[in-house]
Amino acid sequence: MPIQQSEVLYTAVATAENGRDGRVATDDGKIDVVVNPPKEMGGNGAGTNPEQLFAAGYSACFQGALGVVARQEGADITGSTVTAEVGIGKNDDGFGIIVEISAEIPSVDADTARSLVEKAHQVCPYSKATRGNITVTLV
Repeated sequence: MPIQQSEVLYTAVATAENGRDGRVATDDGKIDVVVNPPKEMGGNGAGTNPEQLFAAGYSACFQGALGVVARQEGADITGSTVTAEVGIGKNDDGFGIIVEISAEIPSVDADTARSLVEKAHQVCPYSKATRGNITVTLV
């Protein structure tokens, strides 16, 4: 169920200039980066790109969700990492993205790790936002 405006705890604000070949900055100045298309898409690749920024946000959010689930389950995820790979390519409507999420959780067995990742995918706000819209694969 979507949250209501009155339930919002924090709002991030970012402004882009010149789309994929320009600059993006947050209103508080914590992010201020040049964005350029990657070389694979015909750009110069000098700056970051929206897919890298999305991957960074998704991996951080998913790691947070993994921590919530681990605490609920009493699992130790010390030393864990989450990697998000965001791909972009052509589809019927122009372009679309896909995501692959992988987690390394060295302090638990493989079955427990898989269970924690699947549960984190159910509670992660990024996973909720993308569910049914793009393909997200857990590896």
